[in-house]
Amino acid sequence: MSLRDWPIKQKLTAMLLLISGLVLLLTAAAFVTYEVVAFRQMTLKDLSTLGRIIAANSTASLAFANEADAREILSALRAEPHVVAAGLYDKDGRVFSRYPADLPGEALPAAPGQDGYRFEQGYVIGFEPVAEVGNARLGTLFLKSDMKAVSRTLRLSAAIATGVLAISLLAAYLLAAVLQGRISQPILALAETAKAVSIRHDYSVRASKLGEDELGALTDAFNQMLGRIEDQDRALRESKSKLQHYATELEQRVADRTHELEQRNEALRRNAAELLAANTELDAFAYSVSHDLRAPLRSIDGFSQVLLEDYAAQLDEAGRDSLKRVRAASQRMGALIDDLLKLAWVTRAELRTEVVDLSGMARDIAAELQRTTPERRVEFAIAQGLEARGDPRLLRGRIRGHRRRPRDGPPHYHPARRPDLGRGRRRSGSDVLLHAVMARSAGPRLLTPTSP
Repeated sequence: MSLRDWPIKQKLTAMLLLISGLVLLLTAAAFVTYEVVAFRQMTLKDLSTLGRIIAANSTASLAFANEADAREILSALRAEPHVVAAGLYDKDGRVFSRYPADLPGEALPAAPGQDGYRFEQGYVIGFEPVAEVGNARLGTLFLKSDMKAVSRTLRLSAAIATGVLAISLLAAYLLAAVLQGRISQPILALAETAKAVSIRHDYSVRASKLGEDELGALTDAFNQMLGRIEDQDRALRESKSKLQHYATELEQRVADRTHELEQRNEALRRNAAELLAANTELDAFAYSVSHDLRAPLRSIDGFSQVLLEDYAAQLDEAGRDSLKRVRAASQRMGALIDDLLKLAWVTRAELRTEVVDLSGMARDIAAELQRTTPERRVEFAIAQGLEARGDPRLLRGRIRGHRRRPRDGPPHYHPARRPDLGRGRRRSGSDVLLHAVMARSAGPRLLTPTSP
């Protein structure tokens, strides 16, 4: 488990121990370093003092070249166990005496070195001049001491530092275990409260405040947040209840409306069935009426034509005119029957609105009338550029019926009048919307009231 996943108690304890251990380690290192440096300096100082004493005692033996006396003086170094080698050089640089007496010749330098004391190759060595006060130099004293004392002092200091460090860390751990609770306890209390809220969804829970420090302020802020969440949760539950009520009411309304629409649809289906039956009966009636009326009309028209063709010479002008009127009336009656059949068909057909050129349609109708009755001289006044939007079939029938018809007698045109087939709007104006309007007396009307 990584450090970030540790419990906060362990994190705080580890942090305190780490800081304490680091401080103690640096302190111990400084202490050991100081002890080593100080002991090395003391070793140099002690060896230098010993060297000056031996050199002062060796002046007589070098001055009188008394080798036995020199060996006896050097043998006094047995009292110093760390001195492993010593030698006395004359003024010419030759070895005059050595310590211990059985020391090999290669253990001593071949010639004296520079005066002074220093650390070299794990030993402390020194060259001390031998001379009487105010006289020339008689020779040189060489001393070589091991570092066992320094090593022993270093190990002792390290052991002391380790012991102090261990005891200090143990004390720091005990103190950390006691003191970290003042920091971790409020945080753990917040964590437990948050966990309880998350599991039970109970926003009425509040965390305990254990102090007035930053953690206390954090606890207050957390409790205030829980209070706001509790209010929002209460409002949300109320809104949810209202929405549920509205949804139930809306479902009921939809069900009622659906039932009402089903009833209306059923009524519409019944009406459509009744209308279809009525239209079927109307078709049958219209066909029957047209068939029953066409037979006598054809007879009247045929016999009238026979009279005009075979007996025209025996009739006067009034008789011939009456026969013509009879034929015109029968023909007009046949046209009315055709119009009734067409009207029955039109009322069931769907209107197809499109832009219609009324001027062109009027010219076509005028040409058709001139072809059917060439003996009549009629002047048509048709305006140019008239358009309308409507059903072309119904518009054509309406324009064809826009003639002056007397209630009896053949169709005629007043000699002083000109049929006007061009009422409407020109292309430069707005379109005229023409539609079919059923009327009992006037039949289908296809023209909305407009100004010319």
